[in-house]
Amino acid sequence: MVDYGSRRILGMRVDGTTYEKTADAITDMASAHSGGMVCVATVHMVMEAFDDPAFQRIVNTADRVTPDGVPLVKVLRMLGIPQAQRVYGPALTFIVCERVEELGLPVGFYGGSPEVLDALVRELSARFPKLRISFAYSPPYRRLSEVEDAGVVDAIEAAGVKILFVGLGCPKQERWMAAHRESLRCTMVGVGAAFDFIAGAKSQAPRWVQRRGLEWLFRLLAEPRRLWRRYLIGNPRFLYHFALERSRARCAARPGRVNPPRERRGG
Repeated sequence: MVDYGSRRILGMRVDGTTYEKTADAITDMASAHSGGMVCVATVHMVMEAFDDPAFQRIVNTADRVTPDGVPLVKVLRMLGIPQAQRVYGPALTFIVCERVEELGLPVGFYGGSPEVLDALVRELSARFPKLRISFAYSPPYRRLSEVEDAGVVDAIEAAGVKILFVGLGCPKQERWMAAHRESLRCTMVGVGAAFDFIAGAKSQAPRWVQRRGLEWLFRLLAEPRRLWRRYLIGNPRFLYHFALERSRARCAARPGRVNPPRERRGG
């Protein structure tokens, strides 16, 4: 199913989409066993991509880049995609699991602590009794050796996973998915902190807080030492650079504006 188009936000692509369109795309790719990579984007991801061109290329080549945060939905609508909706990682996980339970497609989970992963599997199994969870792995907090990594890839393939949810956090999970895109035939979906929220390890913001775009404040108050830099520095930087980008775009679009020739560099 085709999305409503996409826009570049500080250079990073974000698709104007909905839960239904995203879930359709994921299950279509999984049913075709054609691989694929889906990123669930937030302002934090946009700023990571803004600061790291290599990471920006990773995100921009994904099959889907959904707007997880309310600010990105507002930006997409401002940029001419009024149909854009928030596609929140935990909610998307539930929707996709419900879809694949009916289709009988095996799913897997990569990321989180052993305790979180166990609680996640229990919760999803209780919600979706016929869901086929064929793989679940909590990687250590270090880089895997080549032998270990090859073993994980073999285990995922042997389990017949069609959709692999990856919960390593941004930007680690996007880099991991990109690095394994050629070696894994399953469709990978990076869902950030969804594992912790679904498992009950972290509290989700109330819906009214989410609707008002204040989830960042809720999370900051819950984990100030870990998230202060992301929200108190990253969010203002995003607003500043986006406003600057919009101002430049408006200036460039003024009728009769003639851009001066660029100065040639070099000899």
